[in-house]
Amino acid sequence: QVTLVESGGGLVQAGGSLRLSCAASGLSFSSYPMGWFRQAPGREREFVASISLSGRSTSYANFVKGRFTISRDNARNTVYLQMNSSKPEDTAVYYCAAGAPGTLVLVTTTKAVRYWGQGTQVTVSS
Repeated sequence: QVTLVESGGGLVQAGGSLRLSCAASGLSFSSYPMGWFRQAPGREREFVASISLSGRSTSYANFVKGRFTISRDNARNTVYLQMNSSKPEDTAVYYCAAGAPGTLVLVTTTKAVRYWGQGTQVTVSS
């Protein structure tokens, strides 16, 4: 059974930092492209960042470029999202996602997601 468990969410002031983690189990982690998505109340789930199997390639939504960094540690079966210079509009539930195994294509759409985590709440106060 594949399980993705996010942690690290919470309350942060505008301009502050958080690091989200996603621990994966039940899959060959290094074979899966990974990503982060978010969903704010009343809005659709949207792409935030993705990373390739090796971690050499990344992709970001325009609204987080230069502020967020995605990384992965294949030895620890974990993917991270470092959030810097947070803004109130970053408030959302953040979801970890795994794409199709063995593909070099980054997971940047909800349709490309094979597995989802349960989500972690991030609240940025102004």
